[in-house]
Amino acid sequence: MVLYLTAFASLLLSALSLGPSFAHVLEAPPRLTVWSPELWREATVFNGQFALFAKVGAPLDVGSILIAFLLTYLLANERPAFWFALGGAVLLAAGLAAWFTIVAPANAILATWKPGPIPPDFAAVRLRWEAGHMTVAAAKLIGFVFICVAFLAPRLPAGTN
Repeated sequence: MVLYLTAFASLLLSALSLGPSFAHVLEAPPRLTVWSPELWREATVFNGQFALFAKVGAPLDVGSILIAFLLTYLLANERPAFWFALGGAVLLAAGLAAWFTIVAPANAILATWKPGPIPPDFAAVRLRWEAGHMTVAAAKLIGFVFICVAFLAPRLPAGTN
């Protein structure tokens, strides 16, 4: 019963974590091709559009990673489910690591921008921010798929074929 509840919680939290990341991917094409720099800056930086992404998303990200590793632990003696759970947990963690290494530095730059002229590094910062979110979403999506496969995979004792 604990295994099934943990698997369900892992699926739920990883899906909820994936949601905001996938939303960034869906929003990226117009921000990259249609929106003017002024509109992009005003809509994404100064009006707090993404405030709840951090307040809700961060706990979901951490929770999805922790519960995925707990699922991996519970499946430690069952193959191939263990390997898929481990892969999923690692990919979810990689998504958070990508956020810290790609998106967070861009966020730090965005936080310094003031209303007025468009900064000269606008295009590079925007591309880093958008590409970072796409990288995070890709890692989370593949991690979610791995968690799904772990739940559905046959669970054979370790050492058996």
